[in-house]
Amino acid sequence: MSDRDRTSANGGMETSYGFRQVAEGEKQALVNDVFHKVAKRYDIMNDIMSAGLHRAWKDAMIAALNPRKEAAYRVLDVAGGTGDIAFRIVEASDRLAHATVLDINGSMLGVGADRAAKKGLSANLDFVEANAEELPFEANSFDAYTVAFGIRNVPRIDVALSEAYRVLKRGGRLLVLEFSEVEVPLLDRFYDAWSFKAIPQFGKMVTGEAEPYQYLVESIRKFPNQEDFAAMIRKAGFSRVNYTNYTGGIAALHSGWKL
Repeated sequence: MSDRDRTSANGGMETSYGFRQVAEGEKQALVNDVFHKVAKRYDIMNDIMSAGLHRAWKDAMIAALNPRKEAAYRVLDVAGGTGDIAFRIVEASDRLAHATVLDINGSMLGVGADRAAKKGLSANLDFVEANAEELPFEANSFDAYTVAFGIRNVPRIDVALSEAYRVLKRGGRLLVLEFSEVEVPLLDRFYDAWSFKAIPQFGKMVTGEAEPYQYLVESIRKFPNQEDFAAMIRKAGFSRVNYTNYTGGIAALHSGWKL
């Protein structure tokens, strides 16, 4: 197995910092440093990495979730520091739902809280600094658990999925939007070239640093493919697990239910 090979449903992301192997327990601090560096330009970063398509993919994710228009509807958005997904959920519920934004990175949460205040959404949102592997919430607390382009940065993905299952109410839904394995011939080659040659250079032009972007594109390449990640979700206890590819598999939306 080469350093560029994808990890499988059996794990491997916990010691993979991009293509670099690191010691158990070392990855989280390295990832934190990446997001401290890019927090203020995170949305620009997503535009660069997806050629702007992340906005359409996120809208499709919210349409799939179809949040209830009720004040009692509670969503946990993990690794969602800047609020992108949480804002969409609250707006889709006619500003009735409540979203808890959880992120391990305080810099990202600071950006999100500022944006929420400017949008007049602060009353509908909580911002919590905590680890996805150890959620500070009681079991059966949330109607939905969402994470967009963040699960691959969690060292122990299996632990995070088990925690997602624990905090969801019976009948609750997991939705994970993540970069995945391109399944369209030729598009895969183009996307690889774009990822490894262009994105770090654009990142350096925009932020002055290429290294965070190099890690991010490598982490995409290491993340389990669609079937392997679906298997991990099933192993965590979720039912009716499926996924939908977006743009030829550049991204995929995974869904599971706690039944």
